[in-house]
Amino acid sequence: MSQTFAFCETLEESNFRLQKELLEKQKEITALKRQLEEKEQAILLLERHIKFNRPNLAVRIVVNRMFSQFTPQVTFEIKKCSLHGLEEGPAETTVLTRDEGLSLYRCMQTLRQMEHKADELHKQKLFSGHCHFYAGQEACAVGIEASIDKSDHLITSYRCHGYSFTRGVPVREILAEIAGRTGGVSKGRGGSMHMYTPHFYGGNAIVGSQISLGAGIALACQYQRNKQICITVYGDGASNQGQLFEAFNMAALWKLPCVFVCENNRYSIGTSAERCSASTDFYRRGDFIPGLRVDGMDVLSVREASKFATDHCRSGRGPIVMELQTYRYFGHHTGDSDLSLLRSYRTHEEVQDVRSHHDPISKLKEQMLNNNMASSEEFEEIGREITADVEEAAQFAMSDPEPSVEDLCNCIYHNSPPVKVRGLNPWAKLQSVSNSLRSDQH
Repeated sequence: MSQTFAFCETLEESNFRLQKELLEKQKEITALKRQLEEKEQAILLLERHIKFNRPNLAVRIVVNRMFSQFTPQVTFEIKKCSLHGLEEGPAETTVLTRDEGLSLYRCMQTLRQMEHKADELHKQKLFSGHCHFYAGQEACAVGIEASIDKSDHLITSYRCHGYSFTRGVPVREILAEIAGRTGGVSKGRGGSMHMYTPHFYGGNAIVGSQISLGAGIALACQYQRNKQICITVYGDGASNQGQLFEAFNMAALWKLPCVFVCENNRYSIGTSAERCSASTDFYRRGDFIPGLRVDGMDVLSVREASKFATDHCRSGRGPIVMELQTYRYFGHHTGDSDLSLLRSYRTHEEVQDVRSHHDPISKLKEQMLNNNMASSEEFEEIGREITADVEEAAQFAMSDPEPSVEDLCNCIYHNSPPVKVRGLNPWAKLQSVSNSLRSDQH
């Protein structure tokens, strides 16, 4: 009996000691929590102070402090594609890493701000001529570029600012070219509709003319057996061109590695697709060529569909048609920017509804914020950086000189002796020097 009492006393002492240690640990934890709260409060006060004195530094502090808390990658569901002549289509989920998401966002936001700056300069009458702005359609160019190699080829229509940038042309050279300055990507001779860089063939002003050219580029890829492909972009307005069907026929016969991309922004200048096309299923227009319809306002959907389409071509199965359902915020061109003209074929409410509920940039930003892949402060910092870069590019474009009259006719021919060409009137003659003989050409 005495042994039992002794055991109970020992157990009671042990419990008392453990409870005492537990209370001490809880006090330590409470003290540490208090210290942590005080440090966090001090950091918040410091950030608030810096925000009004050095805002860029404040953002970097927040971003650096939170970086380790971000989700590195997320799997997103994407809209199922409509298919034509295909047993299966692109995946309905896609994995996005944090770095990929920020890169896609930065690229689309740069395009958006660049186009708004060009519109601003045009309204200030700092340059003349028509511009066909790409705002609203950024997910198409950015999503496609994310799925192809730099060695692949791309050709598009006159609405070419977006693809010029994604293919590697700096913003300053795009704005300078729009303004007709020597620092432009085409030395100021091409303007808004004619921009080129390696593996990018413009900018083609004639409606639908790029379609047959794109098929020819794909033929060259096949002939050279280089495993490269050609992305041939056209609008819904060009879908009724006879040369489209001729190019489709040859591409299918020869199994050319060509992805025919129809950017369906719903309007052919000022005519809705329903009023000018007997069938608006543009992805079915190839008939004997397989096709798919994609949400062109979602950069992740475009990226996955483009990967699927390019894999189809590289495997030797021939061409494929990809319809991207998208929307342009501006008018067809700068001459169509007045609201009275816009209201003649679409309402202001329609444009605002797309901006509010389907904007590709806002959608990607919301997806990343909701999944803790980035912070609002980080997106704000990216926006400020882009604004500064675009403003610097605009200043360069406006201060750069225009090409001289004597220089206008150069580079008509490649690797040929100088030739005389007609000047600004029938009796004025200018000399054209071959680009192979000029050191300032790239």
